[in-house]
Amino acid sequence: MSFEAFAVSTGVVALGEIGDKTQLLALLLAARFRKPIPIVLGILVATLANHAGAAALGDWLTRQIDPQWMRWILGASFLAVAVWMLIPDKADEVEGGGTGRWGVFGLTVAAFFLAEMGDKTQIATVMLAAKYHALVTVTAGTTLGMMIANVPAVLLGERATRFVPLQVVHRIAAAVFAVLGVLVLSGLAGT
Repeated sequence: MSFEAFAVSTGVVALGEIGDKTQLLALLLAARFRKPIPIVLGILVATLANHAGAAALGDWLTRQIDPQWMRWILGASFLAVAVWMLIPDKADEVEGGGTGRWGVFGLTVAAFFLAEMGDKTQIATVMLAAKYHALVTVTAGTTLGMMIANVPAVLLGERATRFVPLQVVHRIAAAVFAVLGVLVLSGLAGT
């Protein structure tokens, strides 16, 4: 397991997730249902499934696209995500009064899996897997990053967001993605 792939995947997703719509969804679910264990487990299952698929896509793309083209695609993608990080997300409201037959765990799995589709952290997972050629390591790292950002949101609820200056966190995450993009485009970081 590449420590760099794991550490970078964990760090950029943890930073990128702060203030993201899925973190706001975690806050909404925690405030609404006050059942942290099924919510945290639901986030874990949804993230593992979603990010494993995203990492598999990134790994597959590296075998389909010429390395020179992949370098330019990845570099431009990292720079695009850097800009995207500066655009704040808004949570979609959780509809309905109850959880239905799925319970809090099932509702959380479904809501998180769908909320991650096309999200910054899912796109980042595809790119990181393509860059590092490490499906399991990237999936583990991005999943840990999601848990680092979302478990405190579930456990602390809305109070956690009062202590975190979201603009600063988003700027740091954008800078990390921009540096990765420049390094990939310059050929200093392999694809």
